[in-house]
Amino acid sequence: MNPKRLTELALMTAIALIIFVIELQFPDIKIPGVKLGLANIVTVWGVFRYKPSEVAMVVFCRVILGAMFSGNIPALIYSISGSLMCLIAMIALRNVLDKNYIWLCSIIGAIFHNIGQIAAAVITLQSMAFIAYFPVLTLTGSIAGLFTGLCAQNLLNRLPSSVDKK
Repeated sequence: MNPKRLTELALMTAIALIIFVIELQFPDIKIPGVKLGLANIVTVWGVFRYKPSEVAMVVFCRVILGAMFSGNIPALIYSISGSLMCLIAMIALRNVLDKNYIWLCSIIGAIFHNIGQIAAAVITLQSMAFIAYFPVLTLTGSIAGLFTGLCAQNLLNRLPSSVDKK
C-alpha cells in the first residue's frame, strides 16, 4: 500500500474516531443499545470509495480504539460483531446499488449491525430473550442508518472521486 493511501485511511480512522468521541458527549438515549452512530458516516462513505479490506481496517481500528477511549471494553464483542455484519452487507450491496442509493445501503447495513449485536448477545449471554428486542433496534437503527446514509451520500456527491476502490 502506498503512503498516500495509508495516510487517507489513517485520516478516515481519525475522523471517525473524533466523531465517535464527540457523540459520547451527547446525552444518553434512554433505550439501551440505541445511538446515532455518526461515525458510520465515514464507514458508509468509505465502502463506496475504497477496497473492502481498507474499509475493514478503518472500521476495526475505530471500533477497538473507540472501546478503549470510551472505557467500554466489555461492549467490544457487540461492536465488532455488529460492525462485521454491517460491513459484509454493505460491501455486498455496493456492487448492486447505484451510488444514488447509498442511503438504502446504510439502512440495510444498520439492520445487519443490529443482527450482529443481537447474535452476540444471544451467544455470550445464552438467552434467546434478546431477540424480542430486535424490532426496537431495527426501527431505531433504520432511522439512524437513513440519516448516516444521507450524510455519506452528500459527502460522496461533493468530494472529488479521485480514489479508486478496485
